[in-house]
Amino acid sequence: MKLAMIGLGKMGANMVKRLLKGGHDVVAYDLNESAILAAESDGAKGARTLPEVVEQLAPTRVVWVMVPSGDPTEKTVSSIADLLSAGDIIIDGGNSNYKDTMRRAEMLQTRGIHYVDVGTSGGVWGLTEGYSMMVGGSDEALAHIRPILETLAPAPDLGWGHVGPSGSGHFVKMVHNGIEYGLMQAYAEGFEIMRAKQAFNLDLHQIAEIWRFGSVVRSWLLDLTANALKDDADLSDIKGWVADSGEGRWTVFEAIDQDVPAPIITLSLMARFISRQDESYAAKLLAAMRNQFGGHAVKKEE
Repeated sequence: MKLAMIGLGKMGANMVKRLLKGGHDVVAYDLNESAILAAESDGAKGARTLPEVVEQLAPTRVVWVMVPSGDPTEKTVSSIADLLSAGDIIIDGGNSNYKDTMRRAEMLQTRGIHYVDVGTSGGVWGLTEGYSMMVGGSDEALAHIRPILETLAPAPDLGWGHVGPSGSGHFVKMVHNGIEYGLMQAYAEGFEIMRAKQAFNLDLHQIAEIWRFGSVVRSWLLDLTANALKDDADLSDIKGWVADSGEGRWTVFEAIDQDVPAPIITLSLMARFISRQDESYAAKLLAAMRNQFGGHAVKKEE
């Protein structure tokens, strides 16, 4: 099957490699010329403009967009849609807000273009392990792109599924990432508690390896934690600054909108915000208040 991949970041480039290995023909496009050259060296057919992308595809055209959410996705989808025809398919594999996805799908439907949202998880390991994909869109579009999804997935019948109409794929991926925040925070806090118990001189990498087998807390995240702790359990080369892609925030907003209590996901998001503060004004004010009402000592800036 032939398709185009627009956006050759780490995940997009690896998806191209997996698709090529699976026997698909891929037209590769990116704003970065070196990314296109790398894809061509892997066996893809490069394109330097969006019209050239479309020229290399035959109906039914399938264009997979793998660019950052927000304005980059908006502009890319709008530009490529102007070049496509009724019956063609645009796949958004990025981390778009599901409400934007629903709006885009409705707009494209008036032109007869299918819009499929594929919430994609797997990161840099997807090339070898396969990608988990949560798919939203019409049955008709899904039937056409099924061979692509079966190639990208861990197995043709594992790790992916059609979860509902347009927007549902990105909605499920949003919640997936919210859960991920909570799991990661729990591991991080647990290992910090063990590290703080200096009297036991615990080997954190050893403990991670123990838990990886037979334990009820074993998981792929724990496997990755063990990898991170293997060479340097103190993580001396890493700054404790944690970003968020936005999907954790959206999950919290959705929980509020639906009156669903989600304290773990919410607090894990707040913890990421805390990690970005070199110094907390709130903590300073807490210290000042304790000093005011109880005369408790405060530490002065050096």
